[in-house]
Amino acid sequence: MEVSELFAKRLKAARLQKGLSQDALAGELGVSKQAVSKYERAKMLPDSSVLIKLAKLLELKPDYFFREFRVSLDQVKFRKKAALSGRKLEGLKNSIVDMLERYLELEEHLNASPRFNNPISKIKIQEIADVEEAALKLLKHWKLGINPIPNVIEMLEDSGIKVVEVSVENKFDGLSAWVNKNIPVIVLNKDFDQLRKRFTALHELGHLLLNISPELSEKEIEKTCNRFAGAMLLPRPAALQELGSSRKHISLNELIPIKESYGISIQAIMYRAGDLGILNSHALRSFWKLVNSHPDNKLEKNWGEYRGYERSKRFDQLLYHAVAEELISYGKAASLSNMSVQSFRDQLKMIV
Repeated sequence: MEVSELFAKRLKAARLQKGLSQDALAGELGVSKQAVSKYERAKMLPDSSVLIKLAKLLELKPDYFFREFRVSLDQVKFRKKAALSGRKLEGLKNSIVDMLERYLELEEHLNASPRFNNPISKIKIQEIADVEEAALKLLKHWKLGINPIPNVIEMLEDSGIKVVEVSVENKFDGLSAWVNKNIPVIVLNKDFDQLRKRFTALHELGHLLLNISPELSEKEIEKTCNRFAGAMLLPRPAALQELGSSRKHISLNELIPIKESYGISIQAIMYRAGDLGILNSHALRSFWKLVNSHPDNKLEKNWGEYRGYERSKRFDQLLYHAVAEELISYGKAASLSNMSVQSFRDQLKMIV
């Protein structure tokens, strides 16, 4: 790809990340809209002074505009709540691509690019209940058993799945994608609470791994991935052990310890109880009536608190490892983490 074409694609991606129109960018740069249009159509390259302004305005290193692309997003699956506008959606996609490019480059420096194998690809999901078998097989393959998962994001990263967190409006829950057709990626809303992050991450894992029949509708696919998430957080044997096999009545007092131990909301626990036939329809109707009777109940206020912490940290660990082993310079580390060299130096705490 020629330099002007590469710059054009990089500029447009960076502009969309910031949610700027060509007019707005031109105004900030002090150039005409026609000039910005020519940059993005590979008809003209900016001079050094404009390039420096661009980098500062878009909060990027100048070398960003001339890096070869190494990532393409395939099979992107936005959840239905991701009702973002066209420009915001494109900006989000480009932000994800930028983060993943830096992630993959860092892995190359460390020769730490894990291969991913889907251990449940052969289980055909013909109906929603089939996910119970898939979840148990995956838990066994990843040696997790039926105990609570302490950290879902860490589990996913240890299993070869890239997890990226982004700060975006609450209309966006998450997405799953295959990068370059062989690298599984899950993107989460950084600003959501821990329970929502855990459930969303596993819902998106369902989109990535489940071999779902094409005969299922979009609505059924969403329900399938929801049930898969619930089955991963509270596996069927654990649910039966905690709740029993058949109940007519249930109290919040016994649900709160399950929420706090397994990192799953009480509402999701009750969905599990319904899916597994533990509770009858009358008990479930009574519960949802309670939930809908007050906004605080929907938020589960005073219904226990999960104290776990979910955060993507593998990229940072790899970055500090690479610097400590002198595999990359401070300048390269700063570029990969998208910060100034001084800021990176101030953040780094070397022991020896």
